[in-house]
Amino acid sequence: MAVKPQEVSLDISPEFRFEIIDIKNKISELINGDRDAYHKTTYCSFHTTAGYLDQNLCSILNHQREKIRSYINAFQQLFPINANYRHDVMELRDELTEDERKVEPKNADSHLTFIGSGLRNCVTYQNNPHTPVYFIELDGVSEHGHRTRHTNAMFFNDEEVVFQQKVSVPLSKHPIDSINLRDPKLGYLEKLNEILRAYEIENGRIDIALDPDENFAGLTVNEYETLLMTHDLVHVLRNPMKFMGEKGRYILHHPRKLKTRTKEYAKYDFVQIFNELMDSFGMTQSVFEKLLARIIALPAEKFLGVKKNISFLISNNGQNDTAKIVQGRYQSPILVQWKESPNASRDVTLTITRYK
Repeated sequence: MAVKPQEVSLDISPEFRFEIIDIKNKISELINGDRDAYHKTTYCSFHTTAGYLDQNLCSILNHQREKIRSYINAFQQLFPINANYRHDVMELRDELTEDERKVEPKNADSHLTFIGSGLRNCVTYQNNPHTPVYFIELDGVSEHGHRTRHTNAMFFNDEEVVFQQKVSVPLSKHPIDSINLRDPKLGYLEKLNEILRAYEIENGRIDIALDPDENFAGLTVNEYETLLMTHDLVHVLRNPMKFMGEKGRYILHHPRKLKTRTKEYAKYDFVQIFNELMDSFGMTQSVFEKLLARIIALPAEKFLGVKKNISFLISNNGQNDTAKIVQGRYQSPILVQWKESPNASRDVTLTITRYK
């Protein structure tokens, strides 16, 4: 007899601002029945500064917490805390009320680290009893105290694609641009919800993907806050070397030296960051040197972990009803480009998969 998909929810209370939390045992305790009866799990974070890495990347890092920590640390050095981000200037945040500004954390670095390191809101893993499942928290503690995080896990065995369509996303003619695919004016998410109702899907996944050969755009799920998207992220995409020179850890220690900062010093910081990054992958020195020589001369898209595809869990929350897209309050699918498209648009493929 086939085992039906099963969804469980877990609340997490981080002890530190940056924490790598193995949730597998806690999730297993919530399952009704035998976890071994399921071959796959989709994990879903409701947050824009906490999520998961691809299972393949975790495998490359040998599922070791310290190697994953080194990997994330490299991007935290690229995006240091309290480095004068526009997103963190609360008086500029017009979308917040006065009371909200008092409790809003200054966490632009966590958002940028999430985007840059390729963290995901939603991942699907092949179940393996011998490997951990890491929920990676980047902003668990702020000046206002500890936060509570929420994640869902959908266990299943089989899946089938029930709908797939390519749609065009309008973009500006600016070389660097980002667009919120959650924008009601575009209507993409409402269209997907209509399709879910038409197919009477109870549980599954939505994938949004660029062409695999796309070299000048990427997808992420994060907070579409104006200053974060149109200033801080644009800054790093436009000139990553300059960004590192202005925001790097040495500038934080020696702010008066900003005007005398040279490209060579910026490259030195860059080397230190990538030494740590490559160490986490266990690369040899000769391979690293060849890679580094190429990376230093390349723009941001070659070393930021912005993905070509993103996913969202779809669920009926255990009710006898049609599934809906599972997403946190501030989560938006975002298309980012760093070179203009001749047609002022880019195509993405929407795929709906049913779990069974």
